[in-house]
Amino acid sequence: MVKGIKKEEGDFIKFLGTAGARFVMIKQMRASGGIWISYRVTNILVDPGPGSIVRCANSKPKLDPSKLDGIVLTHRHLDHAGDINVMIEAMTEGGFKKKGVVLCPEDAIYEDSVILKHAAGFPERIELLKANKEYSIGEFKFETSMRHIHPAETYGIKFKMHNSSVSLLTDTKYFFELSQFYKSDILIIAVVFLESRPGIDHLCLSDAEGIISELKPKKAILTHFGMTMLKARPHIKAAELTKKLGIEVLAAYDGMTLNF
Repeated sequence: MVKGIKKEEGDFIKFLGTAGARFVMIKQMRASGGIWISYRVTNILVDPGPGSIVRCANSKPKLDPSKLDGIVLTHRHLDHAGDINVMIEAMTEGGFKKKGVVLCPEDAIYEDSVILKHAAGFPERIELLKANKEYSIGEFKFETSMRHIHPAETYGIKFKMHNSSVSLLTDTKYFFELSQFYKSDILIIAVVFLESRPGIDHLCLSDAEGIISELKPKKAILTHFGMTMLKARPHIKAAELTKKLGIEVLAAYDGMTLNF
């Protein structure tokens, strides 16, 4: 089980950034470096948005991107993929060591590719993410969700950390079938808006509340905040949900670490 939130040791999940949507990313009101997962001897980076390489260098202790075994893109939008090329170069030590795997949806490389041609040859392989499939990178194994309702091809992921199941519910419009996949001990959920914005395919706080209430995880972590969520102070909203739902709800912050 999760031991706590503190300096990482052993296996951990670290939030290199908690920015959501374009304006928080552009202003860097929160960092947009993605999520680093260390499991046994395997290191994975999920969604290296702009500044990911800087967040690794500034992490305490520092995270060495040359130790990465793989990079996972949930989708191609720049707040999730802005540093994909530099992180591929870092993982492969400038392309001199052919190593690692990149997993991404098809439109991330076949439709106005976010991965540059010269960088595409550096990893051992680039593998396409598809809905409801299982993947492995070293000791790290995960499964993908159904396709989300989002302008780009988008998938969430679910994986095990020792005795805990962990799911990462990334950008999407709310739809009923989400609850069929994301049942887990620890639910990490992207909450961009304080209130729903019709026509924009992101979750809001009431969506998150409904999902947490239905799935009843042991711990829920809100992240990927847009401007309205930041103005509402996410840690206060998380505390309100904890009291209301009787489930531990946390608001992620840049550099926050879950140790296992």
